[in-house]
Amino acid sequence: MPSVKNVPGPYRFFFYSFDCGEPRHVHVQRDKLICKFWLAPISLGKNGGFSPRELNTIRKLVETHLPQILEAWHEHCG
Repeated sequence: MPSVKNVPGPYRFFFYSFDCGEPRHVHVQRDKLICKFWLAPISLGKNGGFSPRELNTIRKLVETHLPQILEAWHEHCG
C-alpha cells in the first residue's frame, strides 16, 4: 500500500494497489479508523468511524495537500 509522504498529523494517507481502476481517491487511517475521499471533486466516499468533526479536519488536509496526493496517485497508478 503506497503512502503519501509528508502530510502532517496522526493520519496515514494511502492507496490500495487494486484501486487504480477507480476514480482518483485517497484512504486515510488513524488507529483502527479509516475513511476514503474522492479527489475530483473532493468528497467523502466512505467513513469507517471518524466523527464529523474529524472528517472536516481530514478534508482540510486533503484540500491543502491535494497536489502531493495527486502526484502520489499518478506515480502509483500512472
